[in-house]
Amino acid sequence: MPETLANKIAAGEVVQRPASAAKELIENAIDAGADELTVVLKAAGSELVQVIDNGCGMSPEDAVDSFRRHATSKIQSIEDLERIQTLGFRGEALASISAVAQVELKTKRVQDDAGFVVRIHGGVIEATEPCATPNGTSIAVRNVFYNVPARRNFLKTPATEFKHLVETFQFLALANPSIAFTLIHDDNEVYRLSKARSDNPYEALRQRIGELLGKEHAENVVPVEETTSYLSATGFVSRPEFNRRSRGEQFIFVNGRFIKNRSLDHAILHAYEGVLPDGSYPFYALFLRLDPRHVDVNVHPTKAEIKFDDERGVYGFVKAVVRKALGSADLIPQLNEAPAERPQPAPPSFDASVERAPSFTPMRPLGGGSSGDAASARPAATPSFGVPDDGAPRPAWQPPGELSDQLYAPSDAAKEAEQTIASGTTEAQAEKLERAEGEPLLWQLHNRYVLTQLRSGLMILDQHAAHERILYERALQSMQSGFGMSQQLLFPHTIDFNPADFELLKELLPDLRSLGFDVEVFSGRSVVVRGVPADIRPGDERRILDDILQQYKNYQGELQIKGRDNLAKSIAHRSAIKSDTRLSAKEMRTLIDQLFTCEMPYASPHGRPTIIKISIEELDKRFGR
Repeated sequence: MPETLANKIAAGEVVQRPASAAKELIENAIDAGADELTVVLKAAGSELVQVIDNGCGMSPEDAVDSFRRHATSKIQSIEDLERIQTLGFRGEALASISAVAQVELKTKRVQDDAGFVVRIHGGVIEATEPCATPNGTSIAVRNVFYNVPARRNFLKTPATEFKHLVETFQFLALANPSIAFTLIHDDNEVYRLSKARSDNPYEALRQRIGELLGKEHAENVVPVEETTSYLSATGFVSRPEFNRRSRGEQFIFVNGRFIKNRSLDHAILHAYEGVLPDGSYPFYALFLRLDPRHVDVNVHPTKAEIKFDDERGVYGFVKAVVRKALGSADLIPQLNEAPAERPQPAPPSFDASVERAPSFTPMRPLGGGSSGDAASARPAATPSFGVPDDGAPRPAWQPPGELSDQLYAPSDAAKEAEQTIASGTTEAQAEKLERAEGEPLLWQLHNRYVLTQLRSGLMILDQHAAHERILYERALQSMQSGFGMSQQLLFPHTIDFNPADFELLKELLPDLRSLGFDVEVFSGRSVVVRGVPADIRPGDERRILDDILQQYKNYQGELQIKGRDNLAKSIAHRSAIKSDTRLSAKEMRTLIDQLFTCEMPYASPHGRPTIIKISIEELDKRFGR
């Protein structure tokens, strides 16, 4: 096979479009040690892709040899493949590009008196001679696929090709904030990115994100940092509320190389589970670093895909560090510290950098729940949304209004506070009443939102979304442990189902029992219900089960949610307090306490926010202070 034909075949793998040529040229410039780099494009790269750098340059001999196939100075032996530290190493990029384009390379080393130029068209060298050129290298690729018309016809529209070029420029610029990048298209400056002004890698990356993607991106990210003996992860992930409707702004780098890996993308997305709205995706720029011997970067012609020797371990590590970053970040400020005399719980499983969540008193379900060993088996981190466990007898069930009046009757101090608020009070009086009650004051707005003061402003809680999150996590934990608190019915109920619902109910029966449903198959398509979970109001068991099954089918069909996660979301949606429910002060406080013991208290199971915060600075700004 002639060498020119072999190069054209190789070009089909390496040079898929102008963006492929730009990627190879920019990576070569980075490997050459450049700290200033300019990319010049014309006609979305179909007429010109030029990369100018101030790197180390090449000798005349190396400039000519660089166009030979598999010519490289970056590896010497097969052992070097196990410790690759550079972006390019196979030595086929320039050979492949020059086979399908008109290429001119100008290069000069600092120690040389003059530069050197190589012109090569369609794989044939046209000229090699000395020239005047600055230190570094300039390589211009003109008329890509000019000698392969069939390939040129497969190029997309200029807008599409330019989009791919910009994406290539973005991920290479993100990975190298210490290098100044400039992108020029059709004589118009698209980007001018300055070198990092800080030696702190996080500040440098944040600056590059702001210049490249926008100030809003830089302001809505959470730092990720974790190191183990095998693998380290640094970078940024976006706050859950700053999400995108597509996957376009997701960047993963391994040892400085941008890669595409579905497994790692899935790990990061899984870390956001229950926090992002459906159909939304986070922004992230995550840098993984590990010993090159544990990763194979030579499994794809364009080196866009890699393989780890421990795929499962890397997946679990990435998911864990992103989840930890989201939990450790001050996504929502916590309530003021509780008075010293109240019992202090163990802090939630978030990093110590977050303000401590409000304390809570362990709760037990409203009636029907057993005591002793069974009660103590329930995890303390997921108490029932009910009454403080002070040992007093509890009725099996009462309507919420009566329950609030009897069990959550406000103290004299609370009554005085409510009367004073209604008639107007000074700030000093409000603080005095707040201290008298022993808790921060809480307000319910339109029987839908709970408001409370923070040290830094105002917190607003959506009571339905918050209770959904509590019930969802509790249901998952009950199904995992196989134990859920149940309240027995005075009279068992027999319920008939249609064939489809009956089969679905039989499939879900083990998990329903672990949630606290005491259900047995009777005969035909009938079941006997003897008990329901402590969180569910008894009295209409048919509607309860019908609603849960219908919600399960809806989630399964529309959102493709399956298994226990679907069932947990279904029962949480069915059982959560509604938006028009009046809550007493202690019920509101219990709701807040239990929300902040959740693993992810900031969003409902469907990704809706449970809490928003308005800072005092924002309020001052609104009032023109």
